[in-house]
Amino acid sequence: MSRPASDSRIVFSVSELNASVRQLLEHSYGLLWVEGEISNLARPRSGHMYFSLKDGDAQVRAALFRNKARLMRTPLADGDLVRVRARVSLYAARGDYQLIVEHVEPAGDGALRRAFEQLKAKLDAEGLFAAERKRALPATPARIGVITSATGAAIRDVLSVIARRFPLGAVRVYPVPVQGDAAPPAIVDALTRASARADCDVLLLVRGGGSLEDLWAFNDENVARAIVASRIPVISGVGHEVDVTIADFAADVRAATPSAAAELVCPDLSAWQQTLPRLAAQLERRMGLRLSQSHQTLATLQARLARQHPRRRLEVPMQRLDVADQRLQRALHQRLGRARERLVALTQRLQRASPQRQLSNLQSAHEARVNRLQRAMQRQLEQADLRLRNAARGLHAVSPLQTLERGYAIARDDHNHVLRSADTLTTGDAVHVVLAKGRLDCEVREIHTGSEEHAP
Repeated sequence: MSRPASDSRIVFSVSELNASVRQLLEHSYGLLWVEGEISNLARPRSGHMYFSLKDGDAQVRAALFRNKARLMRTPLADGDLVRVRARVSLYAARGDYQLIVEHVEPAGDGALRRAFEQLKAKLDAEGLFAAERKRALPATPARIGVITSATGAAIRDVLSVIARRFPLGAVRVYPVPVQGDAAPPAIVDALTRASARADCDVLLLVRGGGSLEDLWAFNDENVARAIVASRIPVISGVGHEVDVTIADFAADVRAATPSAAAELVCPDLSAWQQTLPRLAAQLERRMGLRLSQSHQTLATLQARLARQHPRRRLEVPMQRLDVADQRLQRALHQRLGRARERLVALTQRLQRASPQRQLSNLQSAHEARVNRLQRAMQRQLEQADLRLRNAARGLHAVSPLQTLERGYAIARDDHNHVLRSADTLTTGDAVHVVLAKGRLDCEVREIHTGSEEHAP
């Protein structure tokens, strides 16, 4: 720590000065790209890599730590011309400033980088990267499509994540080359086929890391347009976190790595298992409330029906039973709720006074009410049957059939109209006479009207 000297000057120790310079360097520069030739490459047993980057006039020390070094697909060697993405820092022990390397790629890909930027600007201007075009991912996909190499590390990482987090999900693999001239048309064909089949809920377009040239298949314009045209949401997980491709911008969601892409679509079953008891209790409470509200609504509707229905006398006892059943249900829910809250404290009391006895009494009361309802319904039915019999006897007494039994007959013409006057007939007309037993089909030979109709 700096401290004032006897003459009031501020004096730093070497450690303090180096620490201060280190903070100044790290806060002044973010991640930046540096291009140069590798020299003095060292690989100690720790797995870290140390080297210098130099050009014709200067050099700078660089450190590539093990967690980043193991992601390298191409081994480094003295004399390689590379471009590194790094942070500027200071090695305090020697007072040397150095680069902490995050990513290394071969230099000389400037043309590819310019082509990348030009295509990105073109597609962005067409709206292919617009946020409002992006589709939401399914919460629990039943079928997951994976477009990648069938033999690469990416498919193994994806399958491992799905098996660990969401073994219920079915996986369909669309094998394609992910590097070289044959890769873009194969990827486009896989995207088109998957979209046409619609047999997946989400698609993962993934591959492992590499140089800009290695990942160039995912910077293809046709690939980007096929991603946008897909009817199925697409997640792009190409390379490592620092790798960015045109496919990442066109996809509905961009993941840093293939494993991260798999994690995005896979709900964590272990988290679900921890949440299920709480959700079950919440569901039980809501179902209880819903049942109570439904019972109340049912009772209201039954009351309205009872006021409007002709058989309301029979339904009144049923309504009383429903009300009693509602009280019983509410009483049971209230008792169960209090029992859950005081379960530990009431364990011994429950042993002395079991709730089963109270439930049995309530069940007996319920059965008694049912029996009373059945007896009341039977009495009502018997009274209604008696009224029906009396009405039937009265109706039978005035029935036309009874009139026929006393010797009268009913005459009808050919149109089945009842004949009340001889004036409506002419000689030769057919007349049908209905007797108490049988019917006569007659022909009119003579017609007598007026005072003659009662002649013998």
